[in-house]
Formats: sequence, structure tokens, C-alpha cells
Amino acid sequence: MSTANRVASRDGVTLVARDLAHVWHPCTQMKDHEQLPPVPVRSADGCWLEDYDGRRYLDAISSWWVNLFGHRHPAINAAVVAQLQQCEHVLLAGFTHEPAVALAEELARIAPTGLTRCFFADNGSAAVEVALKMSFHYWQNRSLPRKRRFVALSGSYHGETLGALAVGNVELYRRVYAPLLMDVLTAPSPDCYERERGESWAEHSRRRFEDMRALLERHADEIAAVIVEPLVQCAGGMRMYDPVYLSLLREACDRCEVHLIADEIAVGFGRTGTLFACEQAGITPDLLCLSKGLTGGYLPLSAVLAGERIYEAFYAEYAAQRAFLHSHSYTGNPLACAAARATLRLFATTPVIEDNRRLAAHLAARLAPLAGHPHVAEVRQTGMIAAVELVRDRTTRAPWPGEERRGWAVHREALARGVLLRPLGEVVYFMPPYVITETQIDFMVDVATAAIDAACA
Repeated sequence: MSTANRVASRDGVTLVARDLAHVWHPCTQMKDHEQLPPVPVRSADGCWLEDYDGRRYLDAISSWWVNLFGHRHPAINAAVVAQLQQCEHVLLAGFTHEPAVALAEELARIAPTGLTRCFFADNGSAAVEVALKMSFHYWQNRSLPRKRRFVALSGSYHGETLGALAVGNVELYRRVYAPLLMDVLTAPSPDCYERERGESWAEHSRRRFEDMRALLERHADEIAAVIVEPLVQCAGGMRMYDPVYLSLLREACDRCEVHLIADEIAVGFGRTGTLFACEQAGITPDLLCLSKGLTGGYLPLSAVLAGERIYEAFYAEYAAQRAFLHSHSYTGNPLACAAARATLRLFATTPVIEDNRRLAAHLAARLAPLAGHPHVAEVRQTGMIAAVELVRDRTTRAPWPGEERRGWAVHREALARGVLLRPLGEVVYFMPPYVITETQIDFMVDVATAAIDAACA
């Protein structure tokens, strides 16, 4: 090792020591870092992260699903720098600015038809909180106070704040906090992993919808909204279903006078093969939650899009006390809005969706051999999201005992080989940046296959 590398290595070790003295990491059992210290990232470029020793890691999960066009993209960099010379932040109560107005206009233009109003927040969980409160408050303003309950799908995930956690259904996240959470109604997920032998995704999704239909009809007078992740339940294990479920849900919500909230925080902006997942069902939700890829992974920002009918329920004289008073200090931050506008320009000026479809097909072809692996129950994919379900016995689909942490073993082995994978339990998934090449996909899949072999040995 050269002198320069030895210095870099010492810098990395020092940074990790400083980190472990003060930083409490998200979604982490900190004691695990006794075995696997956090990776100290010195720089990032395109699909790659680089540590202080010069080792590179392919970012196969887009740094928690946010980085669409690679790290340090020159166009997004330039937009943020230019905005920094004008205005870094101003409150959005009683004031406005070009980046927020222009972004709201652009989102209204590209969103499903009829979503004309944009309410900004600063992260995905906050967007879900806004949507839940907006739906509840709408029915209060409409003098229908009984409509105050929410419906969610089993296996769903919508964030970590208390309202978002309440409408989620992943026990790992919500179990401890259950006494703090509002009561929600839960319908069975249309998760196609559970389909019968010989049953198509569409047939299974239609069959599972009957439970949702019955629940809505039984409780219509007390339900404010249904919230779903369109097509892919991401944090719940990359569970996937057919667009027909969304079509049926839209019809049922209309019939029962219930709002439909589409949480496209993870699946929006091209992840599923269309700009928004809802497009594949040809529907418009009443409220659309966006975040993550909205800024290309640069800065925290989220948005809730609504139509005029919901907006008008809050529009009144001050004395009526009908205003929506939810707020965040950094609502509509100009720097974040500038990054988001630059991200949307990339969609407008380059064939992102077409390129993604080509890359998704290559990823599917490379993953196909894993379907015959003795410890793989299923390989599934929707657009640029792919998942491999690991099991102890593929014939019976018996899972590995959770305490064996086979997914974590995949993470460790892949990291040692230069790929950042972060399995959800025993589900190994891929959500790479859209600038990934076919050669990099080959490397990513080869490393994942070797890591799965090692973890399941």
C-alpha cells in the first residue's frame, strides 16, 4: 500500500471512530457495527461510491431508492449551484419564489390528469402525513365527520412518523409503537408471490380485490381514504401486483365516496416502467405522494398533489376556519426545488423511460438463471425494481429462520465484492440508478449471485 493510501486508510478509520462515538444510524442495530463498521464514503460518482482506501462500491439500491441519475450529475449540480447564488431558502407562508412555482407547474403538467394543486413538504413520511390529514380534514369540512378511518394493505409501508406508521403494516417497524398508533382497517395485499399455481398476476390481483371491495362497502360511511403503494410494496419485501387491482380500487373508491391516496414515493419517476405507476392502470388518485427520486437524490423534498375538488373544500373566508394549517419550516426549499426541476428536465430531454425499459429487460435476462437456484423461491420484477426471494427450501417455500440473517450475510458478502445491496429480510432486491450500464448490471448480478451462494451455503 502506498503512503497516500495508508494516510487515506487512517483517515477512514478515524472517521468511523468519530461516527461511532456520536452518530445513531437509521434502521440499524448499532451493535452490528462491532462486526461490520459503517463504510466511510469519501466521494461518489455516477453509480459508484468510493471509500478512503479507494475501494469502489456499485450503488445497486440508489442510496435508499433516491438517486435516479447517478451521484454528482453535472446538470443537477449546476442547477443547485446556480440557485445558491440567488436564494438558499425563504418561508413559503406569505412568500413565494420561482423554483417552487415552476416545480408545482411542472408536476401538475406531468402528473395523472386532474392533479392541479401541489403541497410541498420535506420527506416521504411527511408527505403521507399531509395526505392523511388532508383527506380527514376534507371530510370534516364537508360536514361528514364520521369519515375518519383509513384502509391500508397488509405488508404495506408508508413511513416512520406516527400517522404514516399507523397505515403501514410491517410488524418489524410498528410493533413497539402500536399503543401510539391510530386504528386502521387492513385489507389483504394483492401480493402475487401468494398466487395459486397456474394463476396469473391479473387473476390473483382480481381475486384479492374482493376482500378490499367487501371492506369498503361495509365501512364506506366511516372511511376517509385508502392508501396504497401502486404496483410494488417496497419496504414490505418488494411485493408486486397487477395494475388491474388499481383499476378496481379506483372504481370502488368512487362508488363508496372514499379517497384514494397513491404513495408513489418509492415507485414514482420511472421506477416501474412508466413515469408514475398509476399510469399503468390509467387512473388518477385523489392524492398523490411524491418524494425520494423527486430531487434526483440530492436534497430532501416531497410533494402531495391534489385536485380542485379537494382544494376547494379548504378555500373559504378566514372566519370559516377551514384552512389546511399543516406546515414545515423548509417547505418548498428553493435549493431542493431547483434540484427537482433539473431532475424533471432530464426526463423531458432524454429518453429515460425507453432506456429504463431496455435496461430492465437486460436485468431480467441476467437474473433469470437465479429462478432455478435451490434457495430461490421467486425472481420478480416491475420495471427497474427486481427482487429475489431467498428460502431454505424452494419446493415448500419454507423460509430461513430469521435469526440466521441470511439477507445480512448477502449484504456483507456483496459489500466485500464491491456492490452495495441491502436486502429486506431474505429478499435481495435491485433498484439501481438509471445511468447504470449493461456491463455494470452484469457485475451487479454476478456479485449478487456469488453472495447468495455464500449466504445460503
